[in-house]
This record gives sequence, C-alpha cells and structure tokens, in this order.
Amino acid sequence: MNIAIDGPAGAGKSTVAKLVAKQLGYLYIDTGSMYRALAWAAFAHQVPIDDEKAVYELLMKNRITLQRDGETQRIFWNDQDITDSIRTPQVSQYASVVASYALVRQQMLVLQREMAKGGNVVMDGRDIGTHVLPEADVKIFLTASIRKRAERRLQELLQKGHQTDLASLEAEIAERDKRDMEREVAPLRQAEDAVLIDTSELTIPQVVDEILQICKQLGE
Repeated sequence: MNIAIDGPAGAGKSTVAKLVAKQLGYLYIDTGSMYRALAWAAFAHQVPIDDEKAVYELLMKNRITLQRDGETQRIFWNDQDITDSIRTPQVSQYASVVASYALVRQQMLVLQREMAKGGNVVMDGRDIGTHVLPEADVKIFLTASIRKRAERRLQELLQKGHQTDLASLEAEIAERDKRDMEREVAPLRQAEDAVLIDTSELTIPQVVDEILQICKQLGE
C-alpha cells in the first residue's frame, strides 16, 4: 500500500514517516526536503526567491535526487550532498515560498508520483493525501499546537548549533502555516478520508504505533 502523511511544519511528519516506513519495509519519500533543496539552491546561486520563473528554471536545469543511506535519507542537488545544509531556519522560510509557486509544484508533482508509482511507499508533505497521492491506501494528518511545534524545532536547532529563541520560532511557524494554507495551488488541508492525529501530547513511538494499527486494520 501507499501511505500519505500530511500536516503543518513541526508536527513530526518526517520522523514518524521514517519510522513507519522502516517498520513496514517501505520506501520513505520526504517531499519537504525536495522543496528545501530548491530553496537552498536559489539562495546558493543567488536566484531571487520572489521570481517564480527564475526559481522554476533553476529546478528544470538541475537534478534533485533522494538516496537511502542505511536508515537515513540523503538528498542531492545534482551530485552535491546537501542533506545537512537544507535544515537551517533560512532555508525553511525559503522552502515555504518556493512551494507556493504553481510551476514548481507542477514539476515536483511529476517527480513525486514517479517515485511512488511502484507502491509500498510512505510519503510525507503538505498535500500528499489531497493532491500528490489522492488514491493512497492510508492517509494521516498530523498536527500539534504552535507552541509544541516551536519547542520541538528549538531543540532540534540547538542540537545542531543554531542559536534562536522560542518566540521567533513560534512567529515563523505561524507565518508558514498561513502561507501553506492560503496558497492557491494544493494548499495545506486535511483530506476528507484522512485520520487526524494530534501529536502535541504524544511521543513519537505512540504516533508510530497508532499509524501502524491503522495500516493493520485496513490490511485485514
């Protein structure tokens, strides 16, 4: 089966999706990292982030690939491994901007569906269940309070040596939520047939177990 996991920034999608994929022996596809890669490239190559055509041309002239490395996933811009470089606060903000562009999303949709066509995939993002894989067998929508998501992001950044504060992260997350929900193309929303899971007070293992139980029930 194909499993779609959607939700806002900081809800735990990537961590949960990786673990679900590992438990099931499925391929994990992190669509958010693809937009982050493009955002990183726009910044690295000094392409104006507010120029949709220029950002789209940058995407079309280069290659984004995902490679499994043991239990992790590496992302490459052409032949350059940028896995660690795309996790900065600046790239996070840029990623939300490039993801709002219709031309960019159209091309990313082609790439993502191609990756998933073999089945047995866990894919996470903002519009997987509603747009990328509307026929997914299992659809999950993860959410959490803005405060909880900011706290998680703060810990992640501090561990990587990035200095920031909780208030700034809350403001950034609220801004990303607004942009993701209000964009014209494939906005962030829960699919009608998706199961809603609020992760605010749940541990990662608890969320993973809940999703695995849902998969088991549908497979019976």
